[in-house]
Amino acid sequence: MSVTGGNRHDVTQMLPLLAAIPPIRGVRGRPRRKPRRLYADRGYDYPSHRRHLWKRGIKPVIARRGSPHGSGLGTIRWVVERTFAWLHQFKRLRIRYEHRADLHQGLLDLACSLICLRRLRTSF
Repeated sequence: MSVTGGNRHDVTQMLPLLAAIPPIRGVRGRPRRKPRRLYADRGYDYPSHRRHLWKRGIKPVIARRGSPHGSGLGTIRWVVERTFAWLHQFKRLRIRYEHRADLHQGLLDLACSLICLRRLRTSF
């Protein structure tokens, strides 16, 4: 994961993020090094990005610009939006006060740990 300024467009970090994905463990055999699909909204709809994803063997599921809403991606994106809502319960993550990326990353890791702990407590 990389931390950038709030004024940077997300699409600039898509390709470096894909390159940084660690091997994915699963069933027996060699671990996968890439996801099967990439889900994204209209902001990521660029032909160069689609070509790059296909070359890497990743199916792009990206809403087309200019198409009507209701593409069905909202049901999948809900998981991401819900996670952001959980993270925004922590004020220091909602409004970034830290100038150093390592401090911000540490607070983000701590918040994720607390969220997981709370979820585990409610499930038992």
